[in-house]
This record gives sequence, C-alpha cells and structure tokens, in this order.
Amino acid sequence: MRKSLNLLVVLVMLAGMALVGCGGTTPATTEAPAATTESSVGETVVEETAAPPAEAGKTVLNVWSFTNEINTMAVAYECRNPNVDVVYTMIPMTNGEYQTKLLASLGTADAPDVIALEASFVKEYVESDFLADLGTLLPEAETAGAYPFVIEVGSDEGVAKAFSYQATPGALFYRRSLALEYFGTDDPVEIQALLSDMDKFTEAAAIIKEMSGGNTYMVASNGDFQNPYFANRAQPWIVDGELVIDPMVTEYINTAKLFRDEGYEAQAQQWQEGWFAGMNDTLVDAAGNPKQVFAYFLPTWGLPYVLAPNAVAADGSSDTSGDWAVIEGPLPYQWGGTWVGMIDGSPNADLATDFVRFVALDQENLTNWATGVYTNEYLKTCDPNVPADQQQAPGDFVSSQVVVEQIVSSFDDSEMSAFLGGQNSYAGFATAAPSVNAELMTGSDDAIQRALNDPVAQYLNGEITEEEMWDSWKSNLRIEFPDLIIP
Repeated sequence: MRKSLNLLVVLVMLAGMALVGCGGTTPATTEAPAATTESSVGETVVEETAAPPAEAGKTVLNVWSFTNEINTMAVAYECRNPNVDVVYTMIPMTNGEYQTKLLASLGTADAPDVIALEASFVKEYVESDFLADLGTLLPEAETAGAYPFVIEVGSDEGVAKAFSYQATPGALFYRRSLALEYFGTDDPVEIQALLSDMDKFTEAAAIIKEMSGGNTYMVASNGDFQNPYFANRAQPWIVDGELVIDPMVTEYINTAKLFRDEGYEAQAQQWQEGWFAGMNDTLVDAAGNPKQVFAYFLPTWGLPYVLAPNAVAADGSSDTSGDWAVIEGPLPYQWGGTWVGMIDGSPNADLATDFVRFVALDQENLTNWATGVYTNEYLKTCDPNVPADQQQAPGDFVSSQVVVEQIVSSFDDSEMSAFLGGQNSYAGFATAAPSVNAELMTGSDDAIQRALNDPVAQYLNGEITEEEMWDSWKSNLRIEFPDLIIP
C-alpha cells in the first residue's frame, strides 16, 4: 500500500501541474470551509470561506481537517499557548476532496504541519512514508492509559505515527416503547439476552414484523450490518498479496439479503433522509404510510452526533428523546474515529508534536472535551472571533482510560442519560472499549469495502445474481489493485 499511495501522490501532483499549465485555477489548498452544520435530516452542510490569515508575531501551525471538531481544541491550545497561531483549514470529504487536496500538498510548501485522518483511510497514511515518527509521545500515551487499539491503528511496524482523542466501540441502540410493545420489556439486560447473537437478532426481527403487521422494521438499512460483520472477520482483506473473502463477509451478504427479502429492514440508505427519519418517527413508505425502526447499530459518537440530534423531527411533530436504550448487541465492533499525525519534514516539528499531544493525550483537554467544558462562551474567552456555532457538547467517548474512569460517573444524571431513559452510556462504552480489536485494519480496507457497495446494492435489489455480484466486485478490485491475487 505504501507504493500505491506514493504513486497516487505523483499522479495528483502531475494533474495539478497540468491544470496550472493549461491556465486552470490556482491550487485550492488555501480554501477552508468554515463550519459544518446539521440539516433537518442530519446531513452535513459545508459552508466555504477563506482560511483566516496568520497573526503577526506568532508561530504559525497549519492544521488540516475534514470537520470543525479539532478547531475547538485548536482554540483551546492557543488559549494555553498565546504565542501560537493555529491556522485551521477545513476541507470536506465530499467526493474525496479532503484526501485529494491533502495528497496534492504532500512534498510541497503548501503541506500542513498536522493532519486529521478518519478511520476509513488512517491506515493508508500510517503505512506510508508521509507521517513523522511520534514515538516520543508513547510514554504519555501509557500514562493516560490510551486504549491499545487506538495506538495500534496509529502505528506501523512498531512506529507510532498518529494518535486519536476518541475510542469508538460500537453498540446497538433500540426504542424502549417498541421493545415493551413487542417483547414485554424495555430492560437493557433482558433485551440484550434476546439479541445476544445474530440468530436471536433475526428471530426478534421476525417477531417485530409479525406483531406490527410489517409497520416496524428491525433496522433501517442493510448498511448497518457492515461494520459489525467486518469487525468480526478472522483475517484481513489481503493476506500475502491475495484477497481473502472471510466467512463473515459471506454471512454479511446472507444476512443483508434475508433482511431485505423478509421485509426486516426499511431499505433506507445510511446517511440519507429515510435513515434519519427512522430516528424520529417520520419515516413513511412510498404510499405515505407511517413506519418505525426498532434499532440502529451505532458507535460511541453515534449518540451525541447522530441519534440525539435527529431524535426531533424537523417540523417538531415528533420527538423520540428518552425513548432509547443502548446494549452491546449481537456482535462487538468498532466504527470510526479521528486520528491526528504530523507530516514528516514539518518545519515546526516540535510544535506540531506538542499539538498532537494536546489533542490526543493531554488529560485535562480530554476531560474538557468529553464533559462539555468547551462551550462557545468558554472558547470566546480565548478568542472573541470564534464563530457562534463553534463548541463541543458533552458525551464524546475519549481515548484515555484514565480520563474515562475519572469522569464516567458524571454522566449518571446527564442529558445523554435522560435521552437513554436513565442509562449511563459512558459506563457501557467503558466496559466495551478495552476489548476492541483493530488488528484487521489496513490501508486497503476503504477501497475494498467501497468497491463492494454497489454490487451488493444491485444484488439486494434483485438486479443481478449473487454470482454476478461477486464477479462485479472482483472486477472492480482488479482495476483498483492490479497486483492483487484474486481467487
């Protein structure tokens, strides 16, 4: 993968030079979307503005990311280090824009000092030559009790290159009122017993369909199954240069097909309107008949960033807040997260290293991040020019076990607890996080899994056969990975 990433950088740079030679626009690496907001269906809306100019007399640190999240920490870092000016550039990941601009900047004077890396492509960069060795931070990571899988994902061949401020074990969120209606209890212990493996999960889906007359679906989308199944493979996608189709991949396809054919899933697409509508009881079928969704597979960040913001309908007609509960579900898994690393050769290596340390390992910062200290009012005391929507709500699950243990009880009577009918989700995630295994994550995962999406959708829709689905996927992979041995 290191070779393929290097080649991609060369191709992107050549394309950029060709554009300049033909009178194209200048490189857009200085453009920065200022903020992301949530639409009525939870989709990310990006507003483009120019990056703010550097402040005179201060040491400039250039940080690039794909959301405005880390900008909150950047403001807090400047508050602690008044002689530093963090110039924060946010580029959306829409259509790969962030990755494209980042690759184009590497090896040039426009390259940032620090970059954010999403879970879907973090290993691609960690396995490349573009990130600096951050091994000097490992002692502090040990002191903070960083979860092992967080360190593992950010390391390659024993060299630490990126650290994360989040740990993201997955869970299953379900509707309490629907559990009472169909199973006679909404107690998380009892519901977990009913849904403790995929066979039981499927049996429960059949009960819900029968008792609701087909008006309640077990899940909103077949895509909800992907992370749980892929996380439980025995082998990674590629072993010794050959594609491995683990039995859990086949099980994923079989389960998705069964749920589609039996009417157990709403056929909504993840991150689209119907998927969010199921969270607030505004989901309807093609004829306008109301439908409901029983459960969603979501990780730690899914509660404060996805489920809670979308529990209230855009027109205020319905609100499912307080009607949710969370359990481990039928399969353990991990989903998402953001890592930060330093570009090798950064002229501000010491400062960049310290910024990564602050973001991902500083216990005071992680505590503030998780517990809602970084309100807009707080940030404005550091920088009066902070946008009105720049802040961090409480609830994000952090990567330090030491911090988690110190703050877990503070969520007993929190807003998130009220949203979950009195449950402390932080305590549940604290139990699940140490067992997360990220050994299967490689730099090729994102491309391989994305290549499977369209063929699976066509198969589930009855447009192609299962054999044609596998053939289509493998054909896509032969183009993406010409040296890969494909059985």
